[in-house]
Amino acid sequence: MSDERPGLLDGAIWPAENTKLFGHDQAQAFLSQSYRSGKGHHAVLIEGPEGIGKATLAFRFANYVLSNPDPATAPATIADPDAASSVSRQIAAGASHNLLYLSRPVDEKTGKVKSAITVDEVRRAGRFFSQTSGTGNWRIVIIDPADDMNRNAANAILKILEEPPKRALFLVLSHAPGKLLPTIRSRCLPLKLSPLDNGALGAALANLGVTGSDPSMISIAKGSVGEALKLLNYGGGEIIAAYNEVLSAQGPTARKAMHRLADALSGKDSDTIFEFFVSHVGDDLMHRARHAAQAGELSAAERLARLQSDINERLAVSDAYNLDRKQTILSILSDIQQPGL
Repeated sequence: MSDERPGLLDGAIWPAENTKLFGHDQAQAFLSQSYRSGKGHHAVLIEGPEGIGKATLAFRFANYVLSNPDPATAPATIADPDAASSVSRQIAAGASHNLLYLSRPVDEKTGKVKSAITVDEVRRAGRFFSQTSGTGNWRIVIIDPADDMNRNAANAILKILEEPPKRALFLVLSHAPGKLLPTIRSRCLPLKLSPLDNGALGAALANLGVTGSDPSMISIAKGSVGEALKLLNYGGGEIIAAYNEVLSAQGPTARKAMHRLADALSGKDSDTIFEFFVSHVGDDLMHRARHAAQAGELSAAERLARLQSDINERLAVSDAYNLDRKQTILSILSDIQQPGL
């Protein structure tokens, strides 16, 4: 992870600097047509799984709008940004007076990214609009992702969405729209992005210098460049193999496998691969619950669904109280390994 770009995966391009986007031509066409009509919505909720290009699309559209402030004369299509233009340079450097990017801030004491977008971050939007009022320029706020806003932050952004300033545009990114306040969703125009198909994912990885990707890895990545990078650069494949070993082993062998996996997930700078593991466990339990339900094994499906909910609660408590991560992981693995699951 880059020190300058918290949360940026190794091998990735910062979305504000990325001039290429793959697999979302229809979404780009929709955004350009909406903008050129002069009747575009003031807030767009860009939905879709993590790592498929939502932030890149948001910055790309912001560049298009700021480079073409008059909708009537804007190009019919959103072309690759000109990296040499003043608009692109300012956006890439985070120095645009007309664009504000809100994400989870870095804790100055620990140097780590905070667990939520706080109300203090959202208040930056209020100052941003007050400082730029009267300029006549478009003012764009990207929230990435809005799922990370805590309750106070969500209520603060809702107030702005209810009475948006003139020539203001909100690009609200979400991995899981169901986590957002219904009142926020209702004030946004939804734009759903799908996972990348294998061709688009391969092209996106090639743009990052990754060629000859293993077809099995492409399948596991679920159409996400982010997932592919975690598999390639963070040992995601090994984590999946270790998890499967835990599920298939028994007795002392299983306990040893649990400890090896827990050690790997709780070491220094393991946040990215830990999040990958948590996501994989959730997907696995959901898949198994769905399979059980389809087979008519409703009690098993209910147990799996309940376990997933319980694991999510335990992870939230562990994060909130900074509990020992290894013990939390061991507890989770022990429950998943129980007979009947």
